[in-house]
Amino acid sequence: MKGIDIAMNEDVWLSVTGLRNDGVVVSRGNTTELGNFNKVQLYKSCLRNQEIALRTFNIGGLAVIPSILAYIVIWLLTPRGFNHATLTEEDLILMYYLMNKIKVNWVNVIREHLFKVGKKMEYRIPYVILLSSFIKYFEIDMEGEVTKEVNALNQISAVNLTKIGLNKNEE
Repeated sequence: MKGIDIAMNEDVWLSVTGLRNDGVVVSRGNTTELGNFNKVQLYKSCLRNQEIALRTFNIGGLAVIPSILAYIVIWLLTPRGFNHATLTEEDLILMYYLMNKIKVNWVNVIREHLFKVGKKMEYRIPYVILLSSFIKYFEIDMEGEVTKEVNALNQISAVNLTKIGLNKNEE
């Protein structure tokens, strides 16, 4: 980047983000850690009315907590610029892990999402503060670059996360 070689190894991830490269890898088709995971059963268990006939994994009929979780997955953790109304298999797997408090390999989730951003125009970069931290860590000169300051409108406060039932714990 800008003539500076950067290596995104485990030490860098831990130093910049505090995240270790461990936990379950979330990816489409990777359900080995899930045992008898069934995306249709998971989706039906998240619905307000479980008697509805399934055509797609639409978020419109989800109960409150799964709906909030779907929002967090689709818009914040792994945002895309298309079809926010339908959950993908990866979305459902990630929701399952989060709902069942299974340790997720967040380094892998972020890295894979950034690869998708580089390959496909419909994916978005949600990690502005994270990327800024990497730029500071590697002491990359940003003089002459277009920048935008992060303000309160760009952040989700801890208070708002607590209000919707998300709390930090030891796990």
